[in-house]
Amino acid sequence: MTTSTHFPTVPAKGPRVLLARLADTATWLTPHSLLAVVNRAAIAGIFWMSARTKVEGWFTISDSAYALFRDEYKLPLLPPELAAQMATVAEHLFPVLLVLGLFTRLSALALLGMTLTIQLFVYPDAWPTHLSWAGLMLYLIGRGAGNVSVDRMLGIR
Repeated sequence: MTTSTHFPTVPAKGPRVLLARLADTATWLTPHSLLAVVNRAAIAGIFWMSARTKVEGWFTISDSAYALFRDEYKLPLLPPELAAQMATVAEHLFPVLLVLGLFTRLSALALLGMTLTIQLFVYPDAWPTHLSWAGLMLYLIGRGAGNVSVDRMLGIR
């Protein structure tokens, strides 16, 4: 017995033929590698822009960033200075790795962890935004970087 990745369908007739062709065309126009590049760039952009608000010059963490972690974010278990430093480094490092497509699954997982932390401890009412970020990152964690990536060149799945 052979296994199939397709579910048995009723033979298409009428409008279903058109809808099936449209679905096939949409699938062909949006291959995994395209979706992966778009998702990598989207998430990288979000976190990179956030990172740049926390620094002065090239990479000096600003006093306002420390104040933000001390007065507004107030994460449990971490001193605000350490949390500010960790977040700033992570928000710079992982987006660069995502744009390159290097250690993509790990980078997306790290940013998903940050997103969950933000959701649970900082902005619990921002779940629609965080859920959309999570969707992009879960795709990358589950499917990887795609063909246009350093991961692919290095043979990293």
